[in-house]
Amino acid sequence: MLREIDMRASYLEEKTVESIYFGGGTPSILEAKEIDQLIGQIAKHFDISSNAEITLEANPDDLDKKKVQELRTTPINRFSIGIQSFYEEDLRWMNRAHNSEEALSSIMRVQDAGFENITCDLIYGYPLLSDSKWKFNMQQLIDLQVPHISSYSMTVEKKTALDHMINKGKTPALNEEQSAEQMLMLIDTLTGAGYEHYEISNFAKPGQHARHNSNYWMGKSYLGIGPSAHSFNGTSRSWNIANNARYINGIQTKELPLETENLSLNDRFNEYVMTTLRTKWGINQQYVKNEFGADYLNSMLRNIEIYVDNNEVNISEEGIITLNPSGKLIADQIASELFIVE
Repeated sequence: MLREIDMRASYLEEKTVESIYFGGGTPSILEAKEIDQLIGQIAKHFDISSNAEITLEANPDDLDKKKVQELRTTPINRFSIGIQSFYEEDLRWMNRAHNSEEALSSIMRVQDAGFENITCDLIYGYPLLSDSKWKFNMQQLIDLQVPHISSYSMTVEKKTALDHMINKGKTPALNEEQSAEQMLMLIDTLTGAGYEHYEISNFAKPGQHARHNSNYWMGKSYLGIGPSAHSFNGTSRSWNIANNARYINGIQTKELPLETENLSLNDRFNEYVMTTLRTKWGINQQYVKNEFGADYLNSMLRNIEIYVDNNEVNISEEGIITLNPSGKLIADQIASELFIVE
């Protein structure tokens, strides 16, 4: 990964780094000195902003007292903790490595060490999760004063253990109605507790938006390092091979183990629609007209009429298109209807 940073530094024209994110897989297994090495290597090629957001994804079971104290010596200033649930039986059903006690203690341990900028993940919409359990999970994070919460509906990937159990009748199938109801509960509960619902799956206290994720949704460029990592520079997208051995061999032989796709105007428009519609900032009609042309704007306005009529989409006086609560339940469907397909 250190070598790849050297090899790929020229991919980004912008040399000021506003955020660094250690994520995907389990980066909390990295030692403090390895984190320092990676950040130091980035600093050789880029200007890391003095107030850069530097996030580490972590499993609760990795965050013991010794680990947290080690991380205090690094530039890490934000944690993303994969809580998912505070119920033991739910965590076992999800096949998570941590238990309910670790879910709670990991947050408190990080806070006690002086880390205030924390985000936690919760999952909803699965058979074991009653509405009362869902309320309890949310309230735990509210009571702990976690400033940022990401929450996702359970999905079933093909050929996974959960997919196998559902097909064999060993566990109930997921229920879309339950998922929709619990998402609305999520919005009501967290906005009522002072969180801003600024992206479909993300809620933040004032001034606590995830800068890194917001940059994705705003279409800013980024460089991804490591197996499976994706990169984007505004006009092209690239992705590294997922196979660890082939990734390492590619770096050692100085042949970048990646594929690159140059984005057409349609691709760029579709990505803009898909990402911005998910946010509180929404789609800017003037930007669409300036960046893509009047034909794109007119096509989008024609296709969105039905959702405006159904009160699923709102268009402000300034021409900003955002989702209403009912529209947030079908965000992907609405976005796909606005896409330009070649």
